Amino acid sequence: FNDRFLFNSEIEVEHADEISVEFAYIDYRAHDNIGVRGGMLLIPMGLVNEFHEPTVFLGAVRPVTETRIIPSTWRENGGGIYGSIDRVTFRGYVVNGFDGTSFSADGVRDGRQKGAKAKASNMAFTGRIDVTPTPGVFIGASLYTGGSGQGEIVVDGGDFDVWTTIVDLHGQAQIRGLDVRALFARTSIDDAAELNQVLGLRGASGVAERMQGGYLQVGYNLLSQTRSAAGVALTPYVRYEQVDTQDRMPAGFERSLSTDNTFVTLGVELKPIPNVVVKVDHAWVRNAADTGVNQFNLNMGYAF
Repeated sequence: FNDRFLFNSEIEVEHADEISVEFAYIDYRAHDNIGVRGGMLLIPMGLVNEFHEPTVFLGAVRPVTETRIIPSTWRENGGGIYGSIDRVTFRGYVVNGFDGTSFSADGVRDGRQKGAKAKASNMAFTGRIDVTPTPGVFIGASLYTGGSGQGEIVVDGGDFDVWTTIVDLHGQAQIRGLDVRALFARTSIDDAAELNQVLGLRGASGVAERMQGGYLQVGYNLLSQTRSAAGVALTPYVRYEQVDTQDRMPAGFERSLSTDNTFVTLGVELKPIPNVVVKVDHAWVRNAADTGVNQFNLNMGYAF
């Protein structure tokens, strides 16, 4: 709107027949180093959630850690601050909490409220800090913590907040065609036994007290050092990932052998221009229950 007020938004068509607001917020640039932000915010966690378009991340699909442990794309209503000082960037928001009645053995993903008709009996804090020691390289950490009960988890007259905390450590290096990314994330849920009781979940179908996952991914643009292919990128990549959405169960519940999965993904992407990408990869999926399903993925993506 002017030098101090800025509006950021993304409205997208998903699944060919669904229109959604991915984010919509106003920034007030109070100072060169700090600003105030409010609206429907992208939760500042991981490597994908704030930069989730197919032209930005490697792979035909997003890393499983960043869909089950960090439930990208994840946005909620709230407000807070953002800024940078020298080589350090930071963000800190207060947002509405999860709706824990939609948690499952597969993770917290269905607990996202996405702004519309959001319950806010429980609020949450989320923050992030990154350090850039040299251009193209950054390391950092992020946090989300808050209640998920929303006044609906009541057992024997007691109202349980189902306090949910997610932490992640992440790093990325993009230097001379090399692209290396690594992330570890862990989710902890208090009152999981009471939550399962209210949801009627038993045995290995229950929501866990702790979930975690992590991955290491390496790619290299084979055309990065050639002048004849300016603007064109051909990048083979490999990703190793392990995710367990039932890493620790509450007393009286057992783990499912199918929730602890290892993924090995090998693929290649072609960008004829920076805004268009074609990706093809194969993922090998293994778990102790031998129920992993290998995947062949083909993707065409664009952003504008």
